[in-house]
Amino acid sequence: MFTGIVEETGSVAAVERGTRSSRMYVRGEKIFSDLALGDSVSVNGVCLTADAIDGHVFAADVMPETLRRSNLGALTVGSRVNLERAMAAGGRFGGHIVSGHIDGTGTITEMKREENAVWVTINAPDNILRLVIEKGSIAIDGISLTVAGLGDGFFKVSVIPHTGDETILLAKHKGDVVNLENDVIGKYVDRLLSQGSSSPGKGSTSSVDMAFLAENGFI
Repeated sequence: MFTGIVEETGSVAAVERGTRSSRMYVRGEKIFSDLALGDSVSVNGVCLTADAIDGHVFAADVMPETLRRSNLGALTVGSRVNLERAMAAGGRFGGHIVSGHIDGTGTITEMKREENAVWVTINAPDNILRLVIEKGSIAIDGISLTVAGLGDGFFKVSVIPHTGDETILLAKHKGDVVNLENDVIGKYVDRLLSQGSSSPGKGSTSSVDMAFLAENGFI
């Protein structure tokens, strides 16, 4: 599990491309202070497993499903990436629950400065937008951000200077593709509500509905 608080920006050291998969080598600094073989690292929001470490470079296999769902397939040598190690049990929880399992991608359509902040507008498909709520959380390239605006086919976030300095988001441009992960709690709630009236193998009616969630403080 990750928190969406990016620890540093690293870079792609090398990419070995297969027919539908790839092997990626990523260079960093801070994350190598205690990185061990088998550890999980969020690379632009995608959970990868470090299966080889050489100095300040780790290697990870990227399977076809990951390449289909994310923007990792577009990365080349020298591409900058957001990096975060998996959260330690006793660590601070500064962002929100981020699994590193990307739901899909979106496209930046506008970047507009407003004094010390930058508004970033992202077009996204309906399957992602249906789980986006204003003032809720979303992970963009692994960055935990608050949805500040929502419209037909798009959502907006407002990026503070620190986030802009510590991540790659504001180095992107109109038309660039970003990885998106919806709030995992919202996904579970949506799944429960969409189960309908029965449980597998039983004819019982589900007691989970909007009234139940409201009564128990979920909405």
